[in-house]
Amino acid sequence: MRFLSLLVSLFFIGSPKGNSADIPRSIYDFKVAGLEGGTIDFSQFRGKKILIVNTASKCGFTPQYAELEKLYETYKDQLVIVGFPANNFLFQEPKGNKEIAEFCQKNYGVTFPMAAKISVKGKDMAPIYQWLTRKEYNQFGNTSVSWNFQKYLIDEQGKLVAVFPPKVKPLSDEIVNAVKK
Repeated sequence: MRFLSLLVSLFFIGSPKGNSADIPRSIYDFKVAGLEGGTIDFSQFRGKKILIVNTASKCGFTPQYAELEKLYETYKDQLVIVGFPANNFLFQEPKGNKEIAEFCQKNYGVTFPMAAKISVKGKDMAPIYQWLTRKEYNQFGNTSVSWNFQKYLIDEQGKLVAVFPPKVKPLSDEIVNAVKK
């Protein structure tokens, strides 16, 4: 029996260990640390679409910051974008929060909310990413974060409605049409 237990734990290594009681039922119940301090309270985004993106400063997709900023500026009356820096893919976000904030501002003029650096995969996956990737919480479907700049779209009622792979650019017709819908 011990062998079976060990085998099961090895098979699921990298799976989040969070207790389901720790995961809020609604996206609006999340409060996360901001990149430059303070708290990002998702309840203030009620009535708007939310695009959540895991970001990194040393990735081939990093130039998407510019398109994310343009998308945010164009649709900020109906859309909020929240960036989550993460270092889960080939160490492409090695910097600390202060350096990430400086990088985003200096290179891309980012004005949309940026959360403090988190993990979007594995045993230390942040609760908000557990909600985004597990059907038992999001009522949409099970997904996994495949790389930096994967995008999760939440509608005005707080329901996850779409997941866009990293290669889909923020100003693509696919994303713009989903935002305008």
